[in-house]
Amino acid sequence: MSLRKVTEFLARAGMWLFPAAVAILYLILYFVTPEKTLHAIRASGNILFNMLIPLSLVFILMLLLNLFLKPAQIVKFLGRESGIKGLSLAVAGGIISTGPIYAWYPLLKELKEKGAGNLTIAVFLHNRAVKPFLLPLMVAYFGWLYVLVLTVLTMFISVALGYSLSYLVQDEGS
Repeated sequence: MSLRKVTEFLARAGMWLFPAAVAILYLILYFVTPEKTLHAIRASGNILFNMLIPLSLVFILMLLLNLFLKPAQIVKFLGRESGIKGLSLAVAGGIISTGPIYAWYPLLKELKEKGAGNLTIAVFLHNRAVKPFLLPLMVAYFGWLYVLVLTVLTMFISVALGYSLSYLVQDEGS
């Protein structure tokens, strides 16, 4: 058997190592404290169920990206030379994105592999702090001037931080 085949086998087997270890751990704990174990399994199931919608949305977006966008188009919209349009798209995308941040990581990784720059990805991630559905509540607590200044500063500082990050962490190929 070649080294390549052994490596592929271990990679496939390693993919199941963590779920198998968790299942064995749950089985052992079930015999020690069945009530708490069942409660933990239900809680894990609830977390998984709550994650299905955001993860499904991200995978659908990834599918659509692969079907309709070519790497040259991604570079044009989000690449190192995309300019103000790319920054504006990253700001708007970060603001309107929903769900947990880690659900977006696979999509952002794929965009990066297709040519999106560190600048636009950092701007996107930073602008996830602006939540449009919470703005009315913030206005009720802090007033519209405070919320307006905070939101505008968040957007501008995200661009400054994005430029800083892209300077400190050079894109591959630049």
